Amino acid sequence: MSQLPRLISILTMLKSKRLITGTEIAKKFDVSIRTIYRDIRKLEEAGVPVITEEGKGYSIMDGYTVSPVQFKHEEVNALITAEKIIAKSGNDSLITHLGNAIVKIKSTFQSNMQTKSELLDAKMLVMSSSKTKIQNQSLTAIQLAMINFYMVKIKYQKIHTNELSEREIEPAAMYCYDEIWIVIAWCHLRQEYRNFRLDRILEFKVLNKKFDDRNFDLRKYFMACPNEKQPLT
Repeated sequence: MSQLPRLISILTMLKSKRLITGTEIAKKFDVSIRTIYRDIRKLEEAGVPVITEEGKGYSIMDGYTVSPVQFKHEEVNALITAEKIIAKSGNDSLITHLGNAIVKIKSTFQSNMQTKSELLDAKMLVMSSSKTKIQNQSLTAIQLAMINFYMVKIKYQKIHTNELSEREIEPAAMYCYDEIWIVIAWCHLRQEYRNFRLDRILEFKVLNKKFDDRNFDLRKYFMACPNEKQPLT
């Protein structure tokens, strides 16, 4: 990739992430870290407000806007496919928010791209035999609580005994296994990390109580217990 297309791609990456390291960018484009340093300087010389955080990476000033992104057909196809898959998730809130986001993205398409996206949409169907449906609003709400460090109160039904319990949890991470979403959270009742299936959460409420970041590392968690796929609770 020549320098100009790479500079445009780097600018897009900076706009899409809060903070990104030079090593990440270099790996993405298979170039040296010195090349990325030169690219960042070029962007700065062009007036792009790149913020450098020593030892952490690069970001871009809030509010800075760039020209509309030009999508490839393959990228548009991936968006349409994702929308079809999410539509079968059973999560009304997630479906609505993704649909709204895709409408905004489609508004940037040229007429030819719009026509082809509608054609693909009409020619694809996603079917599922799974009977599992997660609580309609819990996924989106718990995602927001997780990234904003708000505690959540839940009424939870255990898998094998159907016993009900109320708990206050600190959502730390999420994963999906066999179409079932699971939140890993610090449980105040048990005073340890527990896994909770979202389809077993009967009621939930995001509390106006913040918790301190425990710096939970999802990758290290699974490296420490690679066979831990099913929920503990």
